[in-house]
Amino acid sequence: MAPDPWLLMYDSTCHIAQEIAEKIQERNRCQRNGENSTKLNVTIRSLLQNLKVKIDQLKDLLLRAISTRQITQLEGDRRQNLVDDLLTRQRQLQASYKNDGTEPDVIRSSLMTGGVKRGVTNPWLLEETEETSGLGFNEIRQQQQRIIQEQDAGLDALSSVLSRQKQMGQEIGNELEEQNEIIDDLTNLVANTDDKLRSQTRHVKMVDKKSTSCGMLVVIVLLLIAIAVVAVWPTH
Repeated sequence: MAPDPWLLMYDSTCHIAQEIAEKIQERNRCQRNGENSTKLNVTIRSLLQNLKVKIDQLKDLLLRAISTRQITQLEGDRRQNLVDDLLTRQRQLQASYKNDGTEPDVIRSSLMTGGVKRGVTNPWLLEETEETSGLGFNEIRQQQQRIIQEQDAGLDALSSVLSRQKQMGQEIGNELEEQNEIIDDLTNLVANTDDKLRSQTRHVKMVDKKSTSCGMLVVIVLLLIAIAVVAVWPTH
């Protein structure tokens, strides 16, 4: 299966954000050592602009994928959260770039926490978690990718369950349609049988009536014959 273009762009955007953080650390180190950081500032500004463009492209592609139903609503929500995290990183990196006194460990910690928390006035005071403590940027990126893969696996499992439930619902619907057709056939059969019974009953009544009339006619004819015989019979 071909990789998802949106996820590929997301990975490249995360790489840009990490590169910006590294460049800011390098610039701050140069400033503390009294070295010239002009070239690094130019590079950081260019990367920040590229980061903004990439995030805008991710938002547009995500909106298009959701509106055209290329992805599920659940996956759309997950990707929207990823975009929101990137926007938070962008703001943090922009603030760090403007603040020349920011310490490298503080920048790194802000990337690990995934954004500004409510009630915290200074996002750079957030502490790094034990899971990422001592890890390099590449190791942290691999950890993030592993987490995303686990989330994707969970979504795939959920999608499989929903697919089976949908299939079961369709099978139940088909079974109900077949049962309804059988009931309709039985109803029609009973109606036809009832009509035939009514018709046969009327026919039997007519035959019975005709039989009674014929019997009376035969008796009358026999009586007439008997009277005629008596009338013509010679008397002694």
